[in-house]
Amino acid sequence: MGHLLRVENLSVSYSSAGQSVHAVRHASFSIGAGEVVGILGESGSGKSTLALSLTRMLPASARCETGTVIFGGRNLLQLTEKQLATVRGAEIAIIWQDPALSLNPVMRMGQQITEVLRAHGYGDRGERKERVRELLAEVGFEQPGEVARAYPHQLSGGQRQRVGIAQALCCRPALVIADEPTSKLDAALQVEILASLSDLRKRHRMACLVISHDPAVFDGWADRMLVMYAGEIVEEGTREQVFDRPLHPYSQALVGLSKPAIAAPRQHLPVIAGEPPDMNRLPAGCSFEPRCVERMKVCAGSSPGQSTPEANRQVSCFKYE
Repeated sequence: MGHLLRVENLSVSYSSAGQSVHAVRHASFSIGAGEVVGILGESGSGKSTLALSLTRMLPASARCETGTVIFGGRNLLQLTEKQLATVRGAEIAIIWQDPALSLNPVMRMGQQITEVLRAHGYGDRGERKERVRELLAEVGFEQPGEVARAYPHQLSGGQRQRVGIAQALCCRPALVIADEPTSKLDAALQVEILASLSDLRKRHRMACLVISHDPAVFDGWADRMLVMYAGEIVEEGTREQVFDRPLHPYSQALVGLSKPAIAAPRQHLPVIAGEPPDMNRLPAGCSFEPRCVERMKVCAGSSPGQSTPEANRQVSCFKYE
């Protein structure tokens, strides 16, 4: 599978009150054409920063310190804002976490999709109107005309998220980034939205980068997984490899939490010991060492490198060096 996107040695920091915090550290990965790659990790692990840095949609306090992001033969980190404007929405689109915040509350749904089409030079007014109806029908609305005339507050959370998906797909991008696309929805709606995304991905043969703290989100449709902790990719492998035989102690803990279990009386539910890392004061050695049940003496003094214990797998842990 050829590389649609290739990220190498990407590091991103935030500056505040004279201090610099490294949110992403030396991340490298690739996405093939039509491939679904999942990024799994706790809140604050750097997942969203990594994804948003690909099209430089980070706040002014953020800075890409090192690395390259190659997409379509171009390094996106070196493009001008005018050049990036032709990529955002048309070639790489984003489905945001909370459609209640990402959608304009005083614009009708059809207008919001039309604005994306107009920005990228799609057709005339009539063609754009017809395209909006097609998109809304494609994401599951039986009365797309009524939805196009509605304001965000007139729709449910699941309906707003479907509009967000339609907006992301309107220019048929090669890559869609889905940032926690179901975190604001109840369990039943999560299943519907994920099934819809999976179906649309196959239909349009587009690649997806899916971000979540919940391993269940990736079940059945992610091809490969990246596990992030404290801004680093600590494990990479196929979905089956990471979920069936996780290697990194952090991956093992996350996957263990996701497996259904019925607790016996007075039996504690499984947890990951300790607290998420303070990115201002990371340990001198392995970032996961303070919480790791398998830590060794070497873990406290130095950081592990990338090991390849199996074909198509990478892990940052001294157990495999």
